[in-house]
Amino acid sequence: MTTTHVYQSIARATQEHGVDTMFGLMGDANLFMVDAFVREHGGRFIPAAHEGSAVLMALAYAHVSGKVGVATITHGPALTNAMTALTEAARGHVPMVLLVGDTPVDNPRHLQSIDQREVVKASGAGFEQLRSPATTGKDVARAFYRAQVERRPIVLNMPADFMWQEVTHDMQVLDVFTAPGGVAEGDTLDNAIGMIASARRPLILAGAGAIHARDQLIALADRLEAPLATTLKAKGLFNDHPYNIDIFGTLSTPAAYDLIAQSDCIICFGTALHDFTTDRGKLMKDKRIVQIDVEPEAIGGGLHPDAALVADAGLTAETILWWLNEAEIAASGFTRELDVPALTAHPVGSQKNTEGFVNYVHALGRLEEALPKDRVLVSDGGRFMTEVWCRISAPNPQSFVATVNFGAIGLGLQEAIGAGLGAPERPVVMFSGDGGFMMGGINEFNTAVRLGLDLIVIIANDSAYGAEHIQFIDRKMDPSLTEFNWPSFAEVAQSLGGEGVEVSSTEELESAIDAMTARKGPFLMELKLDPNDVPRMRI
Repeated sequence: MTTTHVYQSIARATQEHGVDTMFGLMGDANLFMVDAFVREHGGRFIPAAHEGSAVLMALAYAHVSGKVGVATITHGPALTNAMTALTEAARGHVPMVLLVGDTPVDNPRHLQSIDQREVVKASGAGFEQLRSPATTGKDVARAFYRAQVERRPIVLNMPADFMWQEVTHDMQVLDVFTAPGGVAEGDTLDNAIGMIASARRPLILAGAGAIHARDQLIALADRLEAPLATTLKAKGLFNDHPYNIDIFGTLSTPAAYDLIAQSDCIICFGTALHDFTTDRGKLMKDKRIVQIDVEPEAIGGGLHPDAALVADAGLTAETILWWLNEAEIAASGFTRELDVPALTAHPVGSQKNTEGFVNYVHALGRLEEALPKDRVLVSDGGRFMTEVWCRISAPNPQSFVATVNFGAIGLGLQEAIGAGLGAPERPVVMFSGDGGFMMGGINEFNTAVRLGLDLIVIIANDSAYGAEHIQFIDRKMDPSLTEFNWPSFAEVAQSLGGEGVEVSSTEELESAIDAMTARKGPFLMELKLDPNDVPRMRI
């Protein structure tokens, strides 16, 4: 126990929680804490160009690395600037701590004063107050504890006038209970096993809440002779399994969609079954639904299952498998009928281009072949995104970051930077639309350059807000209000210190792929697309 200042105590307490990387933007309420984290404790500080970017970087860093993400910003407008990002993190159930400065307690009329607790509450994040200088260690520890247990961002609110007060630093690191949740038992389990045992065409569906249970789910699927599928967030979980039909729902291939419709029992692990997964319930009609999730609020939100088990995915899969063996239940034989290559083949794109444009689906097919195989895949939001999700693979769910928990655009490049720092030995591939890149990506591309990241950015540039463009077209209205004459993104990338290439034909695509292979730092490929020839969103 040593005497120190509050800002030093916060920095030290953060380091004591195993944090070596902090994202942020400095202001007068957090700059001294950042300085102490770097100079006194050897931490790495990643300065963002915007407060929201810092939160998004920490979010993706946590997702890819498996650690608690940490970011810091100052007070007032800094916090309101981060609201979209904070909501994205809260809805993504990402454990992270946001160290937020606050205006001095003794100056309620400060220009940048705002009720920060109420702002944070609106985002869905948790709020923890630095109560006094004397409780600094306990309050930091509480924020880290809650982030891990509640699996959401926790904002630690730090009044600026505390920072230079002297305190006695006392190390406080709380044990976090991380053992799996409950084990399924009782009549509901019996009913669920009965449904599964009697199914002739069962299918196992895994979501983000079941990523840890891959081996147990595969064992159950093999025993049942049932195909495997995932939600978008669990993309890549069953890669290389012979009966993996990939993403379930509106993102399925037409053949896989028909197969799902023919199944008679869907065993759902770790998924809340939202409308995109179930196609607004259409795919769940006339079949038994068994839903298993450790989070009670995940059950019954999209539809009411026939059997609901609030339990750990892996332990429940093992329990079901044990009882099937004990009762000597015969396998369904469902997988014996399947032609998996046909089930997972999306329609092939044409190489025919409108003059001055490249065919988007063909370009994605070539990029799937040419992009680094050990990539971390990040996608921004926009009309372009569903084809990326379907046609560009990721090694596993931890290597896939979809920035759409809040339905926002313009979050992709910031999360790509966080992902790159979370997996520094691997290349990051980020897909964005033109509107999303202008909204958020252009702010941080130079950050990626400064950090020397191995980052490949693919811009789907249809010179429009595509989702709105198609709505005007469908109603036979003039879409010109959605169209933009953007600058050359390739030239922007070059001006920001990276490499950039424009692609407006099949031939230029091949040249761009060669340039991408020889890249020396952040690389941007701009796909020039005909706004009237971009596939519709599959949602």
